[in-house]
Amino acid sequence: MTLIELFILAVGLSMDAFAVAVCKGLSLRNMSWKKAAIVGLYFGGFQAGMPLLGYFLGVQFRSYITSFDHWIAFILLVLIGGNMIRESFGDEEEGGSDSVGFREMSVLAIATSIDALAVGVTFAFLKVQIVPAVSFIGITTFTLSMIGVKIGNVFGTRWKSKAELAGGIILILIGTKILLEHLGVLPF
Repeated sequence: MTLIELFILAVGLSMDAFAVAVCKGLSLRNMSWKKAAIVGLYFGGFQAGMPLLGYFLGVQFRSYITSFDHWIAFILLVLIGGNMIRESFGDEEEGGSDSVGFREMSVLAIATSIDALAVGVTFAFLKVQIVPAVSFIGITTFTLSMIGVKIGNVFGTRWKSKAELAGGIILILIGTKILLEHLGVLPF
């Protein structure tokens, strides 16, 4: 795998994390670079860790993992998106949307990195130097996620509850897209 191919793969894998980071930025009332870095570390860490795990799981579990990964991502993103939509109609002081805590961020990071697990399984077939490959994927995702948080926060501070509503809808659409792609309804 060439460096250009790896870069394209890393950017492609990080797009879901970027979109969710934008949504996270929408809900942050008090954006700080520390919070953006935390979001980036979760997404980058999981995007690096999942292909590594997939690589070690190898060929024997490939059909088992890919048979339900889309459902996990779909359910998690719809639940999180639905919660954001519900909070957008509630009192602005409620909701704890500033949270970048372990539970919330782990769920988001897992939901956006499940496809990376399947990519890791394919790495087992290819002559890929796994540590540099997953490091590159993690760094790319970290960077794009931090940028996404800032973009989302700039938008969110102007439109608050409408931005959170849009963020929830985006998460549900991402989950639906993942599901439809894996079911073969969407060609891309």
